[in-house]
Amino acid sequence: MPRPSPYRSLFRLPGARAFTAGNLIARLPMGMFSVSAVVMIAGSRGSYALAGAVIATGLAATALVAPWIARLVDRYGQARVALPATMIAVLGSLSLLLCVRHDTPDWTLFASYAATATTPNTGGMSRARWAHLLAGDPKALHTANSFEQAADELCFMLGPVLAAFLCGTFFPEAGTLAGAVLLLTGMALFTTRRATEPPVRTHIPGKAPLRTPGIPPLLAVCLAMGGVFGATEVVTLAFADAQGRQSAAGAVLALQAAGSCAAGLLHGAVKPTGPAAARLPRCVAAMATLLILPLLAAALTGSLLLLAAALLVAGMATAPTMVTTMTLVQERTPEGRLNEGMTLAVTGLLGGIACGSAIGGWTVEHLSPTAGYAVPVTAAATALTLSLTLPLRLPPRSFSNRFTKSVTPH
Repeated sequence: MPRPSPYRSLFRLPGARAFTAGNLIARLPMGMFSVSAVVMIAGSRGSYALAGAVIATGLAATALVAPWIARLVDRYGQARVALPATMIAVLGSLSLLLCVRHDTPDWTLFASYAATATTPNTGGMSRARWAHLLAGDPKALHTANSFEQAADELCFMLGPVLAAFLCGTFFPEAGTLAGAVLLLTGMALFTTRRATEPPVRTHIPGKAPLRTPGIPPLLAVCLAMGGVFGATEVVTLAFADAQGRQSAAGAVLALQAAGSCAAGLLHGAVKPTGPAAARLPRCVAAMATLLILPLLAAALTGSLLLLAAALLVAGMATAPTMVTTMTLVQERTPEGRLNEGMTLAVTGLLGGIACGSAIGGWTVEHLSPTAGYAVPVTAAATALTLSLTLPLRLPPRSFSNRFTKSVTPH
């Protein structure tokens, strides 16, 4: 009898399909909010630099607030913390919508988008559930991490397309409004699936992840990789707009995510070779090399179609790189602090996205959209340098006892 695929075995676990469905709905807005905000702000204020700065401010605020939210989740449980935090973030999104629609001063845009920083790390909470369900089975956890990264890419693939369609077909604020509804609905469904939620501990031992050896170097790499994603998004929106095809920008960005999604699923079905710390520089090197393709396509041809093809190929290095990074984070994070550790990694990415968005927006406005594609190449080269020079090769922690010690149930 043929062996079932690793993904089929994964979703045979009780409750896995239920919490994944809610989580996917809550994660879809990840690819919607920033694109919707750029369309709203650039369309009403006529400035990509302002739009990029607003996005950067919101992401920087998230970088400060998200670890605190994650620590509360680890301490008090996903259900008790995530839903109230999501409600605050939704109010921030609605406030941004109203401020844009009613032409309020620029500072209100920054304040409103900063309020969305309380959005919980839905991907981190889902990965924490898999780590709880698959304790002691690193191969299955590798498959689960690969699926989660593919899910991230799927959301980033569909989100921009949906946002661009809604903003272009109905009204500029439609993408933000739909994203807020999806986020709140998905989080409500996810947090009510209590059977698979990691148990709450009365006391969490050990150091905070930020003070754990091996985590700060990974955060530096995440910061540089985030610059790739933030710059690519803003620059691609501006490139399409310069050609009078702004509505196609979402589809172009979706192709990059599609390449990553496909690579992520394939990566999860294959047993990894060697330790994750040794694989990371190779993955980042592939990302840095492939990102040269969009720069060449934009500079040499100016064709949006060829740019889309180049982004599709370039995206294939993203998921393996992120899966390897998250594996290292899980290996290094102290027991009972997994959500906080993974949120710190996401925080590093968000900080990089904030910088990349701001630098990409400045480059587009002061130089050109084509020159903007040099920003993600530079960010990827920086990530490669960090992955080669920082002390990443530490003895990994064991998965076997991470969630098997005494806990206090809900």
